[in-house]
Amino acid sequence: MNLTKWACVQSIGFLMTALSYFASAQSYGTAAGLRLGNSQDFRTLGLTAKQRLVKGITAEAIVQSDFTYNTTAHVLLARHRPFISRRFNYFYGGGISAGMVTSQERVPESAQLITTYGNPALGVDFILGVEMTLLKLNVSLDYKPNINLIGIRPWYGGQVGISVRPVFVKGKEQQKRQRQRDRMKRKSRKDASPGRFNRFLELIKKQ
Repeated sequence: MNLTKWACVQSIGFLMTALSYFASAQSYGTAAGLRLGNSQDFRTLGLTAKQRLVKGITAEAIVQSDFTYNTTAHVLLARHRPFISRRFNYFYGGGISAGMVTSQERVPESAQLITTYGNPALGVDFILGVEMTLLKLNVSLDYKPNINLIGIRPWYGGQVGISVRPVFVKGKEQQKRQRQRDRMKRKSRKDASPGRFNRFLELIKKQ
């Protein structure tokens, strides 16, 4: 390997190491921003917020609309696993959705396609995607299939989404707060124990 190729390999290695470091250092506890969704029938713009519940598990809320006939809300739980670094990972999960949407149903006898608007709908969502958190910014690409239970046809649909979320609470900060709450709880239980024991002794003496 000549010097030029060796320098290129070193540069690529340094860049990947740096990206992995920053991605790990900027893990998130709370992130919220915009989501652009694209399905076969319409495009939506919406708000998305993610909250880490425990290590590797997040809850996400999405509200999106095409500003004409389709507006939906989604609540999802997802499991995150490392892909390249700790914060360049893939995720998968599911949840529920509800809203007012367009429905299209074909009449078998005439093959006519009938479209109705403003249909209340309820469904089950699944999600699969990849994300990276870099410099206090979380970016994700996902595919979100949906099984329609009530209100619309066809019974199945899918949407590709791109989300960009500023990080409001870092993962390390959230962990620190949780440790502080745990310490306070342990201290409270420890402080309360002698008091309960003394009250127990007083009851025995009275008897």
